[in-house]
Formats: sequence, structure tokens, C-alpha cells
Amino acid sequence: MSVFGFLRRSKQKAAHGVTYTDDAVSVVRSDGIAETIRWDDLDEVGVLTTDEGPFREDVFFLLTGADGKSGCVVPQSSDGCDQLLERLQQLPGFDHEAVIKAMSSTSKRKVCVLEKASRLTRSLRRTTGPAVDGKMQPTYPVRGKHP
Repeated sequence: MSVFGFLRRSKQKAAHGVTYTDDAVSVVRSDGIAETIRWDDLDEVGVLTTDEGPFREDVFFLLTGADGKSGCVVPQSSDGCDQLLERLQQLPGFDHEAVIKAMSSTSKRKVCVLEKASRLTRSLRRTTGPAVDGKMQPTYPVRGKHP
């Protein structure tokens, strides 16, 4: 390899490609494993950046399911990623500015660019108790004094 041979190397593809339909998003990784998430189950979209660029993959889209465990990891260099991003940008509540900020990051970080209302509702249920006079009441930890 020549002294400048590393400049000719392109980013290593971490996935063969990403496709989506009206029902789901699917990614086939380079090891042949397929990851799929249904649009109905999509609860959060995040952008994960690393400090390994520009010669290694350093931007990933994280599509997370309602259970917090299921989903897809989509490397930015994946075939079809640009089309997927265009589709994600059409979702209500998508934060375009957060994507721009995340894409300019050169450090390890995760930025949430979409959080569905169902997730926010579940979070609210965990931090509030039953309604009294039509207002949700805060819940308190078991230990400690209640105000």
C-alpha cells in the first residue's frame, strides 16, 4: 500500500442496505442479520455519532421500539439511508435542527430527533398518580417524606 493509500479507502459499509414500506423499516447488516421495526412500534429516532470518522462509519440512525429493546441501527452509509431520512423527516415531531447539530458532531453522542407522544404519555403515567378534581397528582418515592 502506498503512503497515501488510506485516502483511497472508503468508509467500510456496516450494512448492505435499508428499505422501508408503508408498514416497516428493515436493515440487512453486513453479517446477513436483518433488523426490522414496524412504523406502529417506532417510539424514538436518535442519531448516534462517534469520534471514529471520517475513515470509519461515525453516524448511525437509531430506530427504537416501544419496548426500548427492539429496533434498527442504520449506518449513514447504508444504501437507502438518504431515502429513509427523507421519510423520517415527514413524521410529526421530527426535529430537523437536532439532526443538523448531530451530523456536525465529531464526538461520541446520542441525540433524540423524534420522540413519539406514546412514549411521553407512558413517562407521564410513571410520574403522576390518579386525578383529583381533574388534575393529575404527582407521585412520590416510597422512601422519604411526602411534601
